[in-house]
Amino acid sequence: MDPIIREVADLVVRWIHLIAGIMWIGNSMLWNWIDRNLVKPAPEAGKGEPNDKSFGHIWLLHSGAYYFMEKKLLQPSEYAAIPGGPHWFKWQAYTTWLSGASLLAIVYYMSGGGAYLVDPNVSKISADAAIDVGIGTVVGGFVVYDLVWRVLGRRSEKLATALTLALVAGVVTVLPRVLAGRAAYMHVGAMLGTMMAGNVFLHIMPSQRALVRATQEGSSGDATASAHAQQRSIHNNYLTFPMLFIMLSNHFPSTYGSKYPSLVLAVLIVTGSTVRHLLNVRFHFKRWLPALLSVITTAVVALFVLVGGREALGRGGPKKPAEKVAFSRVQLVIQDRCVPCHSQKPTDPSVQMAPGNVMFDTPEQIQTYKDRIKMRAVVAKTMPLANKTNMTEDERDLVGKWLLSGASIE
Repeated sequence: MDPIIREVADLVVRWIHLIAGIMWIGNSMLWNWIDRNLVKPAPEAGKGEPNDKSFGHIWLLHSGAYYFMEKKLLQPSEYAAIPGGPHWFKWQAYTTWLSGASLLAIVYYMSGGGAYLVDPNVSKISADAAIDVGIGTVVGGFVVYDLVWRVLGRRSEKLATALTLALVAGVVTVLPRVLAGRAAYMHVGAMLGTMMAGNVFLHIMPSQRALVRATQEGSSGDATASAHAQQRSIHNNYLTFPMLFIMLSNHFPSTYGSKYPSLVLAVLIVTGSTVRHLLNVRFHFKRWLPALLSVITTAVVALFVLVGGREALGRGGPKKPAEKVAFSRVQLVIQDRCVPCHSQKPTDPSVQMAPGNVMFDTPEQIQTYKDRIKMRAVVAKTMPLANKTNMTEDERDLVGKWLLSGASIE
């Protein structure tokens, strides 16, 4: 794909994906909060018993006025009286998934030679094979998850949950050993996102349609189907926080580029789901706040250690004084390994403009981005991308010594 076309497509589709994702996850959180705060109506003097088909109501204050919401089942006449019918929440989920799948193809499958998909330092897999692995993970992961909950979920939620966690843990462990770190994270996210969208398309929406048909026919509907849809909706709710991190993970190479990318991702998935759980139960679990702070603190400490924080604090033992390195030597390395992409006029045919507008054409530019160079090329080693310019460990060490000695350009 032409680099300019790819860049514009990436921008437009990513923007759509972000907007749709905000709408979908925002709706999920709002409706989950409403469900957990409904007030069951009490009988009022002279007005008889409350509607036995009502699940409860809630008053909301927003945009300068009060809103009254009631969750209930309807009679055929009540449903027919709704102008235009009820509003359905589905397109946010579908748009998020469709735009996400498009982004996966644009960024990883059409990048030319699998630039963002494969990393020779991780595995020797070909670009075509990596695409097969990526698609297989996304589709296969959803199929296995869905079958587990279709077959076992109705009999034993505990067993189905255990198998689902084992599935996610397996993918999180294996994928970073096959694909480039960033691509591995994104494909885990794509798998989880497909689970969520599949829940909406195959379970939640059919249940809603069945409810509408039952209402029009004068019955209360299938309570089992409604409970099943609610179960899948709760799954989606617990996946929202992990998904939000994965959507942002490409901005944090210290995670997918660390020595322990699988552990980092596992910590973040478990932390996100646990935080979501504590926020869900806070209405009846009095000590939810101390528990929440404990989970977050533990996660922060674990991440700090996993991404190399001990070394940053100088706990790696006594160190020798930093060796002085001439800037001219470092500049030659950057010229050969980094400037093909990070330049005002890139020479790499797959790059139309410097990624992130980061350029190393002058000594001053190199010094300006010294912290980023340290993180990407020396610590995480995620640059050059897939090490396409064959930067050696000796060269990384040389750049690291220059940084430690003060990063002088004189």
